[in-house]
Amino acid sequence: MRRKTVIMGFLLALSLILSYIESIVPLAVGIPGVKLGLPNLVVVLLLYSYGGKEALTVNLLRIVLSGFLFGNLFAVLYALSGAACSFIVMCLLQKSGRFSITGTSIGGGVFHNIGQIVTAMFVVESFAPVFYLPFLLIAGAGTGFFIGLIGSRMTPLTGRMSDNGDLGMK
Repeated sequence: MRRKTVIMGFLLALSLILSYIESIVPLAVGIPGVKLGLPNLVVVLLLYSYGGKEALTVNLLRIVLSGFLFGNLFAVLYALSGAACSFIVMCLLQKSGRFSITGTSIGGGVFHNIGQIVTAMFVVESFAPVFYLPFLLIAGAGTGFFIGLIGSRMTPLTGRMSDNGDLGMK
């Protein structure tokens, strides 16, 4: 159990580092607010290696900590709303057994943006943000594909992370 805690702490730190990198390196695609979702790589790998509880814990801690370290209260609000939608969809896709890591990540990327648009509509009390959705859906699918592709390449290296901390490697 101690090794698992150490691994979770390491992965939380890794996701915070990826959040920081993402906050200082802009993605120049012409769509404001679009990010690669690098910290979601950790979430997807945890979901497939340990399960939903561990992935959710690290994701929530990362969002709150990175929001206070690198963002603001609105950043936390939008990140939590996007993460909630994304996480629910990724868990459902993963549990169905019909989707690869890449497919699950694409679903997560798309629904992350849907969650953020819904939150934006409540914050500005207008349906205007919905017109931004088609661009974000395309961006979410693209970044989800990118993160999923990396994750699918990493799982043969990590295997199933076991409680004894050997990361499933022989």
